[in-house]
Amino acid sequence: MNEKETDAGLATTPGYRYAEVAGNQLFVAGQVPLDSSGSLVGEGDAAAQATACLDNLMTLLAVHRFDVTDVRHMVVYVVGEHQKLTSAWAAVTRWFEGSVPPATLLGVNLLGHENQLVEIDATIVRRSS
Repeated sequence: MNEKETDAGLATTPGYRYAEVAGNQLFVAGQVPLDSSGSLVGEGDAAAQATACLDNLMTLLAVHRFDVTDVRHMVVYVVGEHQKLTSAWAAVTRWFEGSVPPATLLGVNLLGHENQLVEIDATIVRRSS
């Protein structure tokens, strides 16, 4: 189901697709901080997890021939106290070298994987050439 994605180094998913292209849009599942073997990256470290989520998102974009400039909006979900939110946001800002697309930062109670602190969702629309 996700052969192209797993061949590119993303972890196997439990029964859902990573992405679907519809015209000039790429609909993606929320990106989680898992390495290619499915192990959690950065346990206890919101910044490391945010970076891993963005790295996985960029791999997904490349697989489907989209670019970082096609990211039009993001939602960054973070479990924990305010310091974890600010840590995750600082990592996002560093990753985008200070030019973050429009984004929403949300504190949440729980995410899908044990010890997961961050998940990133994105709206992706290909820019006109």
